Amino acid sequence: MKFTVLLAATLITVLTKAQGQQIAATKEAIMAYSQEWKGERYPDGRPKVSDDLVKRLRDVSIEEAWGVMRNEGYTSQFEAGWQIIHPGQVLAGRVVTAQYMPSRPDMEKPIKEKGKTEKRSGAPNSWPIDVLQENDVYVADGYGKIIDGTLIGDNLGNSIYAKSKTGVVFDAGVRDLEGLEEIQGFVGFVRGVDPSFIKDMLMTGINYPIRIGRTTVLPGDLILGKKEGVIFIPAHLAEKVITTAEWIALQDDFGHQMLRDGKYTPGEIDMKWSAAIISTFRDWIKKHPEKVKMSPQELEKKIATL
Repeated sequence: MKFTVLLAATLITVLTKAQGQQIAATKEAIMAYSQEWKGERYPDGRPKVSDDLVKRLRDVSIEEAWGVMRNEGYTSQFEAGWQIIHPGQVLAGRVVTAQYMPSRPDMEKPIKEKGKTEKRSGAPNSWPIDVLQENDVYVADGYGKIIDGTLIGDNLGNSIYAKSKTGVVFDAGVRDLEGLEEIQGFVGFVRGVDPSFIKDMLMTGINYPIRIGRTTVLPGDLILGKKEGVIFIPAHLAEKVITTAEWIALQDDFGHQMLRDGKYTPGEIDMKWSAAIISTFRDWIKKHPEKVKMSPQELEKKIATL
């Protein structure tokens, strides 16, 4: 109990201090929120899930990812209702967050002054772009504003894609849709499109926890965007979500093939597999190595559970 109280008090102190010090969250604040992540981190403290897992995430279904997280107690990580830029493409990457609020002069002045002392150039809505690394995704809480809430146009869109090779998730609007659609590989999930410029909006922080619809998003989360919507995966669950989804898909592919070929009955496939089916499964995997995304060690661990 004493440890829990001490940890909570320390977290509040760290985060309160971070809020008053700089535009971007401190490394200590980011690490405090993502303390369940035990792997590599960026210098700013964000969890750095491996590029291999980010690549493999693209083949995971929203439903499979949601199912794993729901079983872990993460029930509010999916959001739908987007206008999608390049809807036939998948968005996957590590999250960089930005928080926007309605403008008020007594906040805007010190934020811009602080940006100058931190040597940030351009308008505040471009500052999060400077943080982006390859496989990052710029995720912004723009409180649903579309008219005068266009966080980027095609100029900033090109800058985002040049740095990240991914795209954006904006609970806000964008402008210059035709120009954004010309950026090959750029995928956007936005609330709408409007020709207006951004106006009366204040960028209040980078890499703080934000809300996107019904979801809570942390810097370093993985984001998977498909036609159904977007799902945010905590970094410490990324490997479990991805390997579990790959395992389910692998079993399903095998089972469907066996049923089509009439080799086994639905009852045999749907029940606990016999030694004969497991042996057939191993032979099938050898003939279809392209279907296996996980490592041989991960695969053997999964087969041992059958």
